[in-house]
Amino acid sequence: MGTIRFAAAADAPALLAIYAPYVEETSISFEYVPPSLEEFEGRIREISAGYPYLVYEEDGAILGYAYGHRAMERAAYGWNAELSVYVDRSCLGRGIGSRLYRCLMDLLQLQGVRNVYGVVTHPNPPSEALHRRLGFQLTARFPAAGYKQGRWRDVLWFGKVLSAGPPCPLRPVGQVAWEEVLERYSRGT
Repeated sequence: MGTIRFAAAADAPALLAIYAPYVEETSISFEYVPPSLEEFEGRIREISAGYPYLVYEEDGAILGYAYGHRAMERAAYGWNAELSVYVDRSCLGRGIGSRLYRCLMDLLQLQGVRNVYGVVTHPNPPSEALHRRLGFQLTARFPAAGYKQGRWRDVLWFGKVLSAGPPCPLRPVGQVAWEEVLERYSRGT
Protein backbone atom coordinates (compact mmCIF):
# COMPACT_ATOMS: atom_id res chain seq x y z
CA MET A 1 0.00 0.00 0.00
CA GLY A 2 1.40 3.37 -0.98
CA THR A 3 1.15 6.82 0.49
CA ILE A 4 -0.04 10.10 -0.94
CA ARG A 5 1.78 13.29 -0.04
CA PHE A 6 2.35 16.77 -1.40
CA ALA A 7 4.95 17.08 -4.13
CA ALA A 8 8.12 19.09 -3.68
CA ALA A 9 10.41 20.57 -6.31
CA ALA A 10 12.91 17.82 -5.42
CA ASP A 11 10.40 15.29 -6.83
CA ALA A 12 10.71 16.82 -10.29
CA PRO A 13 13.13 14.20 -11.73
CA ALA A 14 10.81 11.31 -10.78
CA LEU A 15 7.69 13.14 -11.98
CA LEU A 16 9.34 14.15 -15.23
CA ALA A 17 10.38 10.51 -15.79
CA ILE A 18 6.69 9.56 -15.54
CA TYR A 19 5.49 12.46 -17.72
CA ALA A 20 8.08 12.42 -20.54
CA PRO A 21 6.86 9.17 -22.18
CA TYR A 22 3.33 10.61 -22.35
CA VAL A 23 4.76 13.57 -24.26
CA GLU A 24 7.15 11.64 -26.49
CA GLU A 25 5.17 8.48 -27.22
CA THR A 26 1.46 9.40 -27.01
CA SER A 27 -1.02 12.10 -27.94
CA ILE A 28 -2.25 12.27 -24.31
CA SER A 29 -0.20 15.41 -23.65
CA PHE A 30 -0.26 18.13 -26.29
CA GLU A 31 3.30 19.15 -25.52
CA TYR A 32 5.69 18.10 -28.28
CA VAL A 33 8.85 18.13 -26.16
CA PRO A 34 9.08 17.33 -22.45
CA PRO A 35 9.85 20.35 -20.30
CA SER A 36 13.32 20.80 -18.86
CA LEU A 37 13.92 19.76 -15.28
CA GLU A 38 14.11 23.41 -14.23
CA GLU A 39 10.82 24.22 -15.97
CA PHE A 40 9.14 21.21 -14.34
CA GLU A 41 10.41 22.26 -10.89
CA GLY A 42 8.96 25.70 -11.54
CA ARG A 43 5.59 24.21 -12.46
CA ILE A 44 5.50 22.26 -9.20
CA ARG A 45 6.36 25.37 -7.16
CA GLU A 46 3.87 27.60 -8.99
CA ILE A 47 0.93 25.20 -8.75
CA SER A 48 1.70 24.18 -5.16
CA ALA A 49 1.51 27.79 -4.02
CA GLY A 50 -2.27 27.64 -4.25
CA TYR A 51 -3.46 24.19 -5.26
CA PRO A 52 -2.75 20.56 -4.35
CA TYR A 53 0.08 18.85 -6.20
CA LEU A 54 0.16 15.24 -5.02
CA VAL A 55 2.44 12.24 -5.48
CA TYR A 56 1.72 8.57 -4.90
CA GLU A 57 4.68 6.69 -3.47
CA GLU A 58 5.41 3.02 -2.70
CA ASP A 59 8.62 1.91 -1.00
CA GLY A 60 10.23 5.28 -1.74
CA ALA A 61 9.38 5.17 -5.47
CA ILE A 62 7.00 7.73 -6.96
CA LEU A 63 4.52 5.90 -9.20
CA GLY A 64 2.07 8.69 -10.03
CA TYR A 65 1.08 12.28 -9.48
CA ALA A 66 -1.93 14.54 -9.79
CA TYR A 67 -2.58 18.23 -9.43
CA GLY A 68 -5.25 20.86 -9.78
CA HIS A 69 -4.90 24.40 -11.02
CA ARG A 70 -7.09 27.31 -11.95
CA ALA A 71 -9.15 26.34 -15.00
CA MET A 72 -9.89 29.76 -16.50
CA GLU A 73 -8.53 33.25 -15.92
CA ARG A 74 -11.50 35.62 -15.55
CA ALA A 75 -12.62 36.40 -11.99
CA ALA A 76 -16.03 34.73 -12.28
CA TYR A 77 -14.32 31.40 -13.05
CA GLY A 78 -12.33 31.47 -9.80
CA TRP A 79 -14.18 28.50 -8.27
CA ASN A 80 -13.20 26.08 -11.04
CA ALA A 81 -10.13 23.86 -11.24
CA GLU A 82 -8.63 21.75 -14.00
CA LEU A 83 -7.22 18.39 -12.92
CA SER A 84 -4.36 16.30 -14.29
CA VAL A 85 -3.16 12.84 -13.32
CA TYR A 86 -0.23 10.79 -14.63
CA VAL A 87 0.75 7.28 -13.55
CA ASP A 88 3.91 5.38 -14.42
CA ARG A 89 2.84 3.36 -17.44
CA SER A 90 4.12 0.13 -15.84
CA CYS A 91 1.61 0.67 -12.99
CA LEU A 92 -1.58 1.40 -14.94
CA GLY A 93 -4.71 -0.43 -13.85
CA ARG A 94 -3.78 -0.60 -10.16
CA GLY A 95 -6.12 2.19 -9.02
CA ILE A 96 -3.36 4.72 -8.39
CA GLY A 97 -4.92 7.34 -10.66
CA SER A 98 -8.33 6.95 -9.01
CA ARG A 99 -6.89 7.33 -5.51
CA LEU A 100 -4.93 10.41 -6.50
CA TYR A 101 -7.95 11.98 -8.24
CA ARG A 102 -10.30 11.32 -5.31
CA CYS A 103 -7.83 12.75 -2.82
CA LEU A 104 -7.25 15.77 -5.06
CA MET A 105 -10.99 16.45 -5.36
CA ASP A 106 -11.48 16.20 -1.58
CA LEU A 107 -8.71 18.74 -1.03
CA LEU A 108 -10.07 21.08 -3.69
CA GLN A 109 -13.52 20.90 -2.12
CA LEU A 110 -12.02 21.91 1.24
CA GLN A 111 -10.45 24.89 -0.52
CA GLY A 112 -13.85 26.01 -1.80
CA VAL A 113 -13.60 24.81 -5.42
CA ARG A 114 -17.06 24.22 -6.87
CA ASN A 115 -16.41 22.62 -10.29
CA VAL A 116 -13.58 20.43 -11.51
CA TYR A 117 -12.70 19.60 -15.10
CA GLY A 118 -10.62 16.91 -16.74
CA VAL A 119 -9.34 17.74 -20.22
CA VAL A 120 -8.77 14.54 -22.20
CA THR A 121 -7.29 13.99 -25.65
CA HIS A 122 -9.59 11.64 -27.57
CA PRO A 123 -9.22 8.75 -27.92
CA ASN A 124 -7.91 7.89 -24.47
CA PRO A 125 -10.18 5.09 -23.20
CA PRO A 126 -8.51 4.69 -19.77
CA SER A 127 -8.80 8.41 -18.95
CA GLU A 128 -12.33 8.66 -20.32
CA ALA A 129 -13.33 5.63 -18.19
CA LEU A 130 -11.64 7.10 -15.10
CA HIS A 131 -13.63 10.31 -15.38
CA ARG A 132 -16.93 8.53 -15.94
CA ARG A 133 -16.25 6.12 -13.06
CA LEU A 134 -15.62 9.07 -10.73
CA GLY A 135 -18.90 10.77 -11.65
CA PHE A 136 -17.72 13.26 -14.27
CA GLN A 137 -20.02 14.11 -17.16
CA LEU A 138 -18.87 14.84 -20.69
CA THR A 139 -19.46 18.59 -20.95
CA ALA A 140 -17.76 19.53 -24.22
CA ARG A 141 -16.07 18.09 -27.27
CA PHE A 142 -13.71 20.16 -29.38
CA PRO A 143 -13.19 18.44 -32.75
CA ALA A 144 -9.69 18.50 -34.24
CA ALA A 145 -8.47 20.84 -31.48
CA GLY A 146 -4.83 19.75 -31.57
CA TYR A 147 -2.38 18.14 -33.96
CA LYS A 148 -0.06 15.45 -32.64
CA GLN A 149 1.54 12.28 -34.00
CA GLY A 150 0.40 13.01 -37.54
CA ARG A 151 -3.31 13.41 -36.76
CA TRP A 152 -5.82 15.97 -35.65
CA ARG A 153 -7.05 15.09 -32.16
CA ASP A 154 -10.35 15.88 -30.49
CA VAL A 155 -10.34 17.20 -26.94
CA LEU A 156 -13.01 16.24 -24.42
CA TRP A 157 -13.88 18.21 -21.30
CA PHE A 158 -15.33 16.20 -18.43
CA GLY A 159 -16.91 18.15 -15.57
CA LYS A 160 -18.01 17.40 -12.04
CA VAL A 161 -19.69 19.61 -9.43
CA LEU A 162 -18.00 19.29 -6.04
CA SER A 163 -20.22 21.64 -4.06
CA ALA A 164 -23.27 23.86 -4.43
CA GLY A 165 -24.33 27.08 -2.86
CA PRO A 166 -22.87 30.55 -2.78
CA PRO A 167 -19.14 30.93 -3.31
CA CYS A 168 -16.75 31.42 -0.45
CA PRO A 169 -13.24 32.80 -0.88
CA LEU A 170 -10.87 30.11 -2.09
CA ARG A 171 -8.27 29.16 0.46
CA PRO A 172 -4.73 28.13 -0.54
CA VAL A 173 -4.20 24.41 0.00
CA GLY A 174 -1.84 25.09 2.89
CA GLN A 175 -4.69 26.71 4.83
CA VAL A 176 -7.08 23.73 4.79
CA ALA A 177 -7.18 20.67 7.05
CA TRP A 178 -5.34 18.48 4.58
CA GLU A 179 -3.62 16.05 6.96
CA GLU A 180 -6.68 13.84 7.52
CA VAL A 181 -7.44 13.69 3.80
CA LEU A 182 -3.92 12.57 2.88
CA GLU A 183 -3.90 10.02 5.69
CA ARG A 184 -7.26 8.59 4.61
CA TYR A 185 -6.14 8.08 1.02
CA SER A 186 -2.77 6.71 2.09
CA ARG A 187 -4.69 4.00 3.98
CA GLY A 188 -6.49 3.21 0.72
CA THR A 189 -10.01 4.33 1.64
